[in-house]
Parts: sequence; structure tokens; C-alpha cells
Amino acid sequence: MSKLKIAIQKSGRLSEKSLELIKECGIKIPNGGGKLISESTNFPIEILFLRDDDIAKYVEQNVADIGIVGENAYLEANQNVDIVEYLGFASCRLSLAVSKNTAYTDISFFQNKKIATSYPIILQKYLESKNVQANIEFISGSVEIAPSIGLADGICDIVSSGSTLMSNGLKEVEKVMDSQAILIASPGLADEKQAILQKLLFRIKAVLRAKENKYILLNAPNEKLDEIVRILPGMKSPTILPLVDEGWSSLHSVIQEDKFWDIIDELKKAGAESILVAPIEKMIF
Repeated sequence: MSKLKIAIQKSGRLSEKSLELIKECGIKIPNGGGKLISESTNFPIEILFLRDDDIAKYVEQNVADIGIVGENAYLEANQNVDIVEYLGFASCRLSLAVSKNTAYTDISFFQNKKIATSYPIILQKYLESKNVQANIEFISGSVEIAPSIGLADGICDIVSSGSTLMSNGLKEVEKVMDSQAILIASPGLADEKQAILQKLLFRIKAVLRAKENKYILLNAPNEKLDEIVRILPGMKSPTILPLVDEGWSSLHSVIQEDKFWDIIDELKKAGAESILVAPIEKMIF
């Protein structure tokens, strides 16, 4: 039987989250112990642990069938692979930064300046879109040190919290792009492997939907049900069950994580009581 080969980062910010997602999909992977290849014991999948910068290349070359990689690394690699799913974790941004004491006004500051980066392809396209010509200095690591040693006037690098920039005397001045983890695949996968990929995607989407939503239960007086139902549309419509106390009902529904607090405030104003909110493990349509 064919196995789907998936490449993930062997260490770093994406590795732990990628393995966590695979585990949440019910796929068992033996503890690696430093191994670079590991096979699932209950799903036809084989994991290859690779450098983040190599994942897109190996997926294009069919060494791996699919891979989990940062969107920034995918764009910089510029390989012929397909994005099949945005995974929503490892969110960050690629930004331009300069020394904190620099008088910065706008992107024109970088005209004819030198910028150090590990992402020359992405940066070049961004500068072209802004009609700015700059000298790009490729550095594979420790980009933040470039301005302080006189190597560059600014940098373009990955930013999460911004603490690394501050600790190196830098300030963020322009956002080049947002990035998150994505699932990529080789074009033209064989039918058998495509079928395995679809099974995997079904599980991944169920996990991702669950993370984006909350399960909510509440009690409400019957005369307030219509108003509360308008606030809580749910996947189709809320489930309503009568309570022992006459004139009261219990409503069960699902709300989106990003609208959670606004909806809770509306529910309380509408007369909802005893509101219980719980995480959802899987959400399948």
C-alpha cells in the first residue's frame, strides 16, 4: 500500500505545531529520538524531518508528496508546488526594520540604501511594487546585527512579537507580508496518494474548524428566544430544549472564536443566563 510522504521542519517554531496537528488528526507517530524518517502506526503516512528552507524544493522534486512550511519560506523558495490548505498557526510577518534612532518617514527611505535579509526574492518583489531601488545583501542568519556593524542601513526579517528587534536596537517600519503555516503538495499526485491526501485534509479541516469555534449552552426565558436565536444562528440553527422550570428553555449552539466576547455581551443583554462555553475537539460537516 502506498504511503503519503509529508515533510515537516525537523526543529524550530513549525516543528512542534506540525506534530501537534498530526496528533490532533488521530495519527500516531512513534517518538523519533532524532530519527529523520518516521512512519505512522495507524495511517498511511511517512514523516520526513527536513530543514524548513528545503521543504518546498523536496516537495517539487517528489522526494516528499506534501509538506508543512511557512508561507514566507514557500514564497522565497519559488518552487512549482500547490498550496492545499492554510493551517492558521505559526503566524508572523516579514517586515523592514531600521535602527531605533533612525529618522524614518516612509518607504522612500530605502531608495539606494542597503538592506540585509534572508528573503531576497520576496523583498525584491516588494520593493519593485513600491518603485524603490535598493541594494539587497543576502544573509542566511543573524540578520538583526547588520545595521549595528555597518553592513546595512536596514533589515528585512521575520517578526513575531518584535522583542528580538527591540533587543537589537531596531524598530519595525514597514510590513512586507503576513505569513502562517501552509500545507503544500506536489502537482499531479498519483490517484492513490491523492486519495490519502483527501482523507488527511478531511481530518485537518475538522481540527481547524474546531479551533475557530466554541460550543455554547445557555438558559433563557421563552419570551426572549426569538431575539437570542437571531444572535445565535449556529451552524444551521440553535438546538432548543425545554427546561423543567416552566417558561424557560436551554439553547445549544456554536459561535466563532473571533466573535466570542461580542456575542456573549449581546446574549446577556437579551436575557440569557447560566452561559456555558466549551472547546470543540473536532467539527465535521
